[in-house]
Amino acid sequence: MAETRQSAARPPYWQILLAFGIIYFVWGSTFFAIRVGVHEVPPLLLAAMRFFAAGVVMYVWLLLRGEPSPTLREWSAASLLATLIFVLDYGCLFWAEQRVPSGIAAVILATIPVFIALMEILILRTQRLTARLGLALLIGVGGVAILMNHSFSAGEAPISRAGAAALLFASFTWSIATVLTKKLPLPASKPMSSAAQMLSGGVQLLVISTLFGEFSGFSAGAISSKAWIALLYLIVFGSIIGFTAYVWLLHYRSPTLVGTYAYVNPVVAVILGYFAGGETIGMRTVAGTLFVLVSVITITTAPKQLKQPEHPKPEPALSEAS
Repeated sequence: MAETRQSAARPPYWQILLAFGIIYFVWGSTFFAIRVGVHEVPPLLLAAMRFFAAGVVMYVWLLLRGEPSPTLREWSAASLLATLIFVLDYGCLFWAEQRVPSGIAAVILATIPVFIALMEILILRTQRLTARLGLALLIGVGGVAILMNHSFSAGEAPISRAGAAALLFASFTWSIATVLTKKLPLPASKPMSSAAQMLSGGVQLLVISTLFGEFSGFSAGAISSKAWIALLYLIVFGSIIGFTAYVWLLHYRSPTLVGTYAYVNPVVAVILGYFAGGETIGMRTVAGTLFVLVSVITITTAPKQLKQPEHPKPEPALSEAS
């Protein structure tokens, strides 16, 4: 009996490798799939179709498995996060990829830990600004500046500043959502929480897409099979399979180890954009990518230096985070 439980707790090593491969390479490839799709489908509409479809499938599947549906309070919290993540973050990403190469978009979005660190230091006051963190933040800012600098093109086409600014805003909204996630009354089931967020985000994106007039002149019959395949790939592999692999991995490996996908995704996106999409890789892209990755790795692996209150009070009993 003990052997059975132990074998259930430790899945075969090939399954662990497969799950890591999915979050490394599938999630890294979604940036190119988005770029393929937004060339033919309006960006907000494409994002709406992706997340609404994925949210419906996951929500129905979880209900059939016996998961309880979120309460009204939990739906409200999930909808708030959906606005930050799927409407603002992904909405900006899909819009920006009409103007910015997919590899560069992935690199700029990798600055999310930089924004989280800045929020913890400047706004939340929960993190101390150490020399290591300060240097990492400067390196990250320098990497983004290299990518956006038109005078340092190094033979590459200039990057759309509007697109880059939208991506930075997307990173900022994701960092806010990351902080709020720990404070909002979300469903205890992480898969159900994600399904509710995707479903709510998809509905919001559909409404906004309609208000922006993206349906006018849009004809599904005029969309090529290449764009439909890209959308199907985003729904099935990018959202449903990718998220399932991510949540499953968190049960067997540490969040720090699972979070290494953030280092790999930009590299995969840059390489795939070069070979499959004809995107250029010059000294500017290489330098900016290295700067951002060094910054992100340094920040995410730095030990947490908590600020001590001026008048320490007895700490309450610890409880398990939701």
